[in-house]
Amino acid sequence: MFITEDDYIQIGTEALRIMQQSSPDNRLAAEQRALSRIASALRGRYDIQKAFACEGERRDAELVGCAVDIALYHMSASLPQKMGSEVREKRYKDAIEYLKEIQAGRVIPDIPTVMGPDGEEDFHNPIRYGSAARNEYIW
Repeated sequence: MFITEDDYIQIGTEALRIMQQSSPDNRLAAEQRALSRIASALRGRYDIQKAFACEGERRDAELVGCAVDIALYHMSASLPQKMGSEVREKRYKDAIEYLKEIQAGRVIPDIPTVMGPDGEEDFHNPIRYGSAARNEYIW
């Protein structure tokens, strides 16, 4: 999977156990929601399947951080009395803002782009360039 348990080092193992309410299934469900959210934001231009297939150091660190923050936000939403929700909510909003920056083209992550049918790279890049065939107006 794209996110590993080691990626939650920012909160520690004991805090992770509390956040997932001692059930790894809760963590996996939150991770699926986080990856789905990221995929829906980036699928138009980036090859999400290849990006999520990367493991270890080959993963984009910012994307991993976004996925972890979004997953932790979803896990904290199910805790009694919303324990630690202020920090989680801020980190969640920061992650969503980062995804919006990627969509707008102001930030370019180190993940593969969608290939075109003829092997063109970055097929869905919103910036196109080129020109029409030259016309000769000699009569």
